[in-house]
Amino acid sequence: MRVADTADLWYKNAVVYCLDVGTYLDSDGDGTGDFHGLCQRIDYLAEIGVTCIWLMPFYPSPNRDNGYDVKDYYGVGEPYGDHGDVVELIRLAHDRGIRVIVDLIINHTSDQHPWFRKARASTDNPYRDYYVWRSDPPPDTSDQTMFPETEDGIWHYDEKTGEYYLHHFFHHQPDLNTANPQVRDEIAKVMGFWLQLGVDGFRVDAVPFAINQATLTGKDAHAFEEPHDYLRSLRAFLQRRSSTSRSAIMLGEVNLPHEEQTTFFGGREGDQLTMQFDFYTNQKLFLALARQEAAPLAEALRSRPEELSPDVQYANFLRNHDELTLDLLPEEERREVFDAFGPEEGMRLYGRGLRRRLPPMLDGDPRRIAMAYSLLFSLPGTPVLLYGEELGMGENLDVEGRGAVRTPMQWSRDKNGGFSTARPSRLPRPMVEGPYGPEHVNAAAARRDEESLLNHITRLAKRYRESPEIGWGATTIIDVPEPSVLAHAVTWEIRSLVLLHNLAPEPVVVPVELPDETEGTVLVDLLREGSLRLDASRRVQVELDGYGYRWLRVKRENDHRLV
Repeated sequence: MRVADTADLWYKNAVVYCLDVGTYLDSDGDGTGDFHGLCQRIDYLAEIGVTCIWLMPFYPSPNRDNGYDVKDYYGVGEPYGDHGDVVELIRLAHDRGIRVIVDLIINHTSDQHPWFRKARASTDNPYRDYYVWRSDPPPDTSDQTMFPETEDGIWHYDEKTGEYYLHHFFHHQPDLNTANPQVRDEIAKVMGFWLQLGVDGFRVDAVPFAINQATLTGKDAHAFEEPHDYLRSLRAFLQRRSSTSRSAIMLGEVNLPHEEQTTFFGGREGDQLTMQFDFYTNQKLFLALARQEAAPLAEALRSRPEELSPDVQYANFLRNHDELTLDLLPEEERREVFDAFGPEEGMRLYGRGLRRRLPPMLDGDPRRIAMAYSLLFSLPGTPVLLYGEELGMGENLDVEGRGAVRTPMQWSRDKNGGFSTARPSRLPRPMVEGPYGPEHVNAAAARRDEESLLNHITRLAKRYRESPEIGWGATTIIDVPEPSVLAHAVTWEIRSLVLLHNLAPEPVVVPVELPDETEGTVLVDLLREGSLRLDASRRVQVELDGYGYRWLRVKRENDHRLV
């Protein structure tokens, strides 16, 4: 395979950046970010190495769940702009070499969506079957709700029709009946609409809930022959509607162990989700950070399934727009992470996660933060950043729930962090205050500081893009005697990288053996000056500072890349 072939599956070597239009940049002073403001920052995103923007929901919505309660899949929320603004953004991003994907919510709608309003009109309305209903009182389902602090179950009584409707999330978000062919046709039509406007794919929300046949059985007149056939049909539709050159994707939110994620990829066929977030590795990574030991992360990487299509990819992340969920960890391990990174009850959410951003979790230690992002970009797969991560933004724990990590972007030391000229009371959420407030953490200052986290992440993105073996290659965990050090190699064709990360504050010297290489092979450091050479035993001693990291490229005669 040639380097040129990486363009065919662009997402395997992308740098994805998640942002909320409403909290990114307000161009007209009304207090809410908008597409025109985002367009002003496309060059900033290109400058730091972003190659794909993931837009969180911008559809018309009551905004009781950050826009994930959609009431019009085809619309653009009034504060953000209109369809013309969306097209201008997509065109501008494409001109800068950046693709754009948008959120696709197929599990539920807002209770204000016209479909649900019609469904509530009567029990025999044609739209009734767009949702899941039952007439008999449901059993106790308090253990099945996603939000145990605010919802007491997954069925809600509708006084108008005297029946109960299904909702795995908030009660104002009724679940769609995706077993209904008409609903599936509607979702495909929505995908076709946004593809026609030029988007490069979709981040698909809460995928397992959308095909959970167990909750639908006996509740409707339809049935899947096999629930995953729905994902196959969406993937096939996506491929029909997007040209080969665009290669549109579906990036799925599937918070399950690796063996179960295999099914959502489509196994060897790779005919379902194009990409999936690796929640399991993310949770083991934080356990490793808490223990300052590499073993949990190494175990997670080893457990990734091998029998997958080469066309699919894992997406890696440190933090996202939700809580840092830890629900795949056993209770004792979860408690370790809580104790290390969320010692106060107000830092936790739903009994399973942390509503914090990374820098405060790591006590603002610049060495540890830099190491964590080096680790993110070096893990096999595709890195995903949440807006503001590149600056080291913190959370605002005075904001309720998940909103703590969804505060406005901090552009400068100016009023409202340069996000908006409006009165602070008109902002979507209060700005972060204290040591992580915009007077201390902002993009304008970070751009001028060569040692800033922003410039560190920019360098990492550049090296990552120059190293397709990270996204394409096979991974080998290298055994080293230091328990705090994760050492792994990624190899793709003739290209190899050796990557080492020290999760502890004490410096170490790590012996690394590469038995498949030859004596005298040179390892070139990609992040600083210098190189190392294998001895007669095909070993090398690698020095790592406390929270240190090294990216070492195996130099080969027929590798024409600059080092």
